[in-house]
Amino acid sequence: MRPIVQISLDLTNIDEALETAHVAMRAGVDWLEAGTPLILAEGMHGVRALRAAFPETPIVADLKTMDGGYLEAEMMAKAGATHVVVMARAHEETIRCVVKAGADFGCKVMGDNMVCEDMVAGAKWLEDLGCDFVIHHIGYDERRGIAARGHRMPSPLDQLRQIVDAVKIPVQAVGGLSLQQAIACPKYGAPLVVLGAPLTIDADAFKTADGDLEGSLRMICDAVHAQDVS
Repeated sequence: MRPIVQISLDLTNIDEALETAHVAMRAGVDWLEAGTPLILAEGMHGVRALRAAFPETPIVADLKTMDGGYLEAEMMAKAGATHVVVMARAHEETIRCVVKAGADFGCKVMGDNMVCEDMVAGAKWLEDLGCDFVIHHIGYDERRGIAARGHRMPSPLDQLRQIVDAVKIPVQAVGGLSLQQAIACPKYGAPLVVLGAPLTIDADAFKTADGDLEGSLRMICDAVHAQDVS
């Protein structure tokens, strides 16, 4: 598939999320993500506001669903989300419920393998249960805590090629990537490039990064869209 640029709106109020989304769309971003902080702060209202402002744009609701899968996916799909996120560490039945809701309400399912003991097996498990995408994810607390204790910070790139080779569905790599690493993801066979904390959003304050965000995003989008997926 053609490389896709997704911006994660890891913000805590609708107005700033909409402002950042407008900048991102002008710059050439393909997908918008209602990040987990926005979901926690604004819930379905944030997703509805994004859908009203961008009626044709794919919108990912990063729910990180662990239980109540059908209802959570149904609510977000009805609010305007085109993609929802369920965790591989959820019970098998929860993943099945999210996949069923996705089929019932026309919403794609992204399975997140964060904190799986075997990340490759977790990705394959998500595919086998019917997820449409795999998010290969090293968590914020995990990588920062490990680094704070003086150890090497883990990266999604450590096993990204293995994840891509293990599944037939598209893969997205998330967690602590530099801009250069994020842009390079299609070379690993992962076509969904995510920009968010701390790339374009300040990871500690959860507010729009300083500087020329639109210009930076435009250059990033051009670099990603010019690639072929390996």
